[in-house]
Amino acid sequence: MDLRGAIITEHGALQMARHQVAEADVRRVLAAPHEVVPVRAGRVLVQCMIGQHLLRVVVDVDREAAEVLTAYRMRKVDKYRSRP
Repeated sequence: MDLRGAIITEHGALQMARHQVAEADVRRVLAAPHEVVPVRAGRVLVQCMIGQHLLRVVVDVDREAAEVLTAYRMRKVDKYRSRP
């Protein structure tokens, strides 16, 4: 799944600002995610380590162009990463 062309919605931009997440970091995660987790039909959670934090990006993929809804950092990395 190629999410590099995902658009950041107005709501997504507000949430990114609220959580102090830079667009460049979101783009980096979308370009090379460590993990893509299905949330429900049409929505995925894309995550990647950025420094010491796990950056999680929620994306609606059932659109013509995928849409970023929110992004936030997690400190408790082991708790939120999938296990093989």
